[in-house]
Amino acid sequence: MNTDIVLMNVSNGVATITLNRPDAHNAFDEHVIANLSGKLDALLIQHDVHVVVLRGAGKSFSAGADLHWMKRVAEYSERQNKEDALALANMLHKLYTLPKTTIACVQGAVFGGGVGLAACCDIVIAENDAKFALSEVKLGLIPATIAPYVLRVIGERQCRRYFQTAERFDARTAKNIGLVHELVDDHASMDAELQLLLGILAGNGPKARAAAKQLCQDFTDQPITHALMLESATRIAETRAGEEAKEGLSAFLEKREAVW
Repeated sequence: MNTDIVLMNVSNGVATITLNRPDAHNAFDEHVIANLSGKLDALLIQHDVHVVVLRGAGKSFSAGADLHWMKRVAEYSERQNKEDALALANMLHKLYTLPKTTIACVQGAVFGGGVGLAACCDIVIAENDAKFALSEVKLGLIPATIAPYVLRVIGERQCRRYFQTAERFDARTAKNIGLVHELVDDHASMDAELQLLLGILAGNGPKARAAAKQLCQDFTDQPITHALMLESATRIAETRAGEEAKEGLSAFLEKREAVW
């Protein structure tokens, strides 16, 4: 397997993963999926990394699935086809549930599975000229594996439109419907915005950020029952008793930087 198709660099607690098929607009196939999945597995146990940045080399973030791969998969048996699709579903779930802050920096084409990758990340920064599309139905396909994440991000109402029209929409629209958080003018502005975010995140407890992310995953759309209230109380009680919270509170009261 070509290990250069997904690159990873770790520096100062930040892992930058770069999709590295610029000539193919970083479209992914089974090899990219396996490579990216392996890097997410490695990061899960790399406790000195607290932030993961996902980027695409070249002009585009990701144009989604590689069409040559899709054509090959169409000839697979039903079992092989399902196994292949499950590999993608598992990779997306690993990214979505990674207990670290994830930031997608997107530019150019953000199509199909590229939208899915962005939807799995906690924060999305996009260049103003980025173009988005959930284009699967143009090929007679459906956005099934990315649907759970895209639905959570932009909601059923927007998905009912874009899943069916496959139309392209601009970065401003992506921000308006909740897919993108920040818009920037160009690559230099992207890097500046990313550094600003990294600085903000560095001031917050990494374990607390991971636990807060878990709250979003576990409590979204849940009825506010006694069981949920008890669970929320248990989580804050456990967090307060932890070393990170003690350091954070002490640092605040002593008017100094916390040591994470």
